[in-house]
Amino acid sequence: MKQFKILEKKDFPQFIKRLSKKHKVVAPVSRGNKSYAFTQVDSSDQIAMKYIPTILPPKKYFMPQRETLAQYNKSKKTFQTVLEFEELVIFGVHTCDLAGIQCLNIVFSDTPKDINYIARKNRILIIGLECNDYCDEYASCKVMDSHHPNGGYDLFFTELKESFIVHVNTLEGEGIIELTGLFKEATSNHLKEREGVIAAKKKIFKDEVDVHYKDLKPMFDKSAGSKVWEDLEKRCLSCGNCTNVCPTCYCFDIIDEINLDLDTGYRIRQWDSCQNEDFAKVAGGESFREERGQRQRHRYMRKFSYPVERYARHFCTGCGRCSRTCMAKINLKETINALAKENR
Repeated sequence: MKQFKILEKKDFPQFIKRLSKKHKVVAPVSRGNKSYAFTQVDSSDQIAMKYIPTILPPKKYFMPQRETLAQYNKSKKTFQTVLEFEELVIFGVHTCDLAGIQCLNIVFSDTPKDINYIARKNRILIIGLECNDYCDEYASCKVMDSHHPNGGYDLFFTELKESFIVHVNTLEGEGIIELTGLFKEATSNHLKEREGVIAAKKKIFKDEVDVHYKDLKPMFDKSAGSKVWEDLEKRCLSCGNCTNVCPTCYCFDIIDEINLDLDTGYRIRQWDSCQNEDFAKVAGGESFREERGQRQRHRYMRKFSYPVERYARHFCTGCGRCSRTCMAKINLKETINALAKENR
């Protein structure tokens, strides 16, 4: 029971105030029109406690859209690596995004280890937030089994009627408890109320596609020649929105930028997308995935097949961002159901 603490709702504003005095705190903030973004906050009034997935996932703090890896000076013949990071606390991370961060941790800890990513993640504290309600029609977290927390956080908040019950998962999480000095021990009644929330989620969160979680990889492995990709070929605009907002996409490009003095410059890492036309081009102008349907198929295989072979887990977390942001209205659940229909 010591793993669980209680924060009364009336003390939540003071919790954010005290926490933000010692740390940079980012949390989901409303941008209007049912859109949200992780932004720095110093008051609980700024935080959207009930929100659908943010426009960009918290991935942007672990793997920035653009970061400097090195700087060089040709005349001095120097090339110096750069390590960019900042210490911060991310509050209000939903379970789908916790799963996304876990995927990134696995990839960038694989050989060869990405030192920049690891140094950054080791300075970020994560406070998760339970989704008591279903997000919207785009979410597919239930079928991806990411609607319940599975680690990857320091503290995890679950809203009860009069309080938050908080799971303390790390020593750093205990440090936040001690720093703010507002938490009490959870009682058996609190734990029972928490069990009621979890039980209610089983009724609220339903399977959203016509195929079981364990059958997704076999289905995609048989889909190479599917007509579904021909349909996506006609619709996809190759804008890259789906990969930009995905919590597990990690493709990047390395660019050398020289200053106007033509002597000094920087080596930059920035996000890239497998949906871009030039992504799969090699010397001579040959492209391995010239058609849009081929690139869409590759994106889906990178979520439901390839990572299962290498890391034994799917790299789709069911957040629904790709469907929500697609200008061509390509819906992940509709694509999966169409493939399932073909395989019946």
